[in-house]
Amino acid sequence: MTARLPVTAAPEPLEAYAAQFDDLFAQRSQREGFRRYLEGLLLPAERNKTLTGLANTEPVVGAQHPRAQGLQWFLSESSWAAEALNERRLTLLRADPTTAPDAQGVLVIDEHGDRKWGHKTAHVGRQYLANLGKTDSGVVSVTSLWADARVYYPLAYEPYTPKHHFAKGKADPAFRTKLRIAGELVTAAVAAAVPFRAVVADSFYGEDAGFRRRLHELQVGYVLALKPSHGWWHREGTIGTLRAAARAGGWRDAATPGAWVRVVRTFRDGHTETWWALEVVAGPYGPAPQLRAVVATTDPATLPDHQTWFLATNLPAPGEPPAVAGPLPPADLAEVVRLYGLRMWVEQSYKQTKYALGWGQYQVRSDQAMRRHWQLVCCAFSFCWWHESHPATPVAGRPDEDLMPQPAADEAAGRGGNTRHAPPGVLAGGAARRARVAGAVAHALALLARLVEAAPAARPPAPA
Repeated sequence: MTARLPVTAAPEPLEAYAAQFDDLFAQRSQREGFRRYLEGLLLPAERNKTLTGLANTEPVVGAQHPRAQGLQWFLSESSWAAEALNERRLTLLRADPTTAPDAQGVLVIDEHGDRKWGHKTAHVGRQYLANLGKTDSGVVSVTSLWADARVYYPLAYEPYTPKHHFAKGKADPAFRTKLRIAGELVTAAVAAAVPFRAVVADSFYGEDAGFRRRLHELQVGYVLALKPSHGWWHREGTIGTLRAAARAGGWRDAATPGAWVRVVRTFRDGHTETWWALEVVAGPYGPAPQLRAVVATTDPATLPDHQTWFLATNLPAPGEPPAVAGPLPPADLAEVVRLYGLRMWVEQSYKQTKYALGWGQYQVRSDQAMRRHWQLVCCAFSFCWWHESHPATPVAGRPDEDLMPQPAADEAAGRGGNTRHAPPGVLAGGAARRARVAGAVAHALALLARLVEAAPAARPPAPA
């Protein structure tokens, strides 16, 4: 068999990570594009993660530069499969003991949108963008993320396509709601044997009976948020909403909590907070029925909006007989609160994938190119975890102090005043002949070396 032609290696430790995907790319240009794309995504957040930014060219004229055209071809026209790339990424995460999912984690289902304009871009439309809290023109995708107290990373995503993209609108067989997409993502995680304790999601999913029914059919546990106004049929003068049930919990103070139970939450940085949880026994809810409702808050007296959760779960209460509890392991109030508390990692993941790695900065129109960009962002995110579990991997490109010009030589040349702030050899030797983008990619080795030292997904210290 003919040996493959070598490619320009990425800086270590990125090269060691990228080499594990090489068999998924049939051509040398694809392997080159994969490395250059990851390099660009991992450069500091001040760099735009558009194709011209990744190629280090001007945004307008530079779009015709061979580097930019090469990345454009790699993203839009080349013949590699984004699904295979994601499968390999997850295989590496599951094979590493430090990132392998276990049955104590959660599967977070959520959605987010990116502002996009025009009419030719796939999936674009005027729709509600949850992360912006308003209706605007954009692209929305539904995502699944695995998380526990140690680690978190995206599993899969699926764009939502508004009805105007279909000939028959919502009646078109190909149209899928966000809730249907969410159910398909959970089904895919179950089919892939990804272990998790429960599915967690916000009230958009918790209030939908069809989504809860889908989870029951899959026989997976869930802890889903409900609205405070969530109610049920009730007689006049009896409890009919979750907020009313919380008010009727008998709280006076910490010494006289009534039906409220003290719950201590431990956070990733080691600090703890005291919360209070209430098992709702009203209407269709209670510890014995198949569906439980739980209210968790920092202050049962005032129920502050941003620190109060109204939750529904199908995890049985402790002490229920197996015939009633079913196949799901029981969960006390502290466990229910712990599981929903892990949902916060999807918000942290957005900060890193969207704002540091350029999730929404793609400038392409086709569905295939969008999906490929998102998969490459997921690879860049997962690389940070991979590097954390391979601390012995050398970081190439770091300036060698023995090879740096000495201060005495700088002073003799009249350059000693600012060496404390700028490494010698990096400053320009003269004025540029024309306006152009600063050459950050020329220093990718040093920039990546600095990045992996403070990766966006840094692991917390091991508990004592």
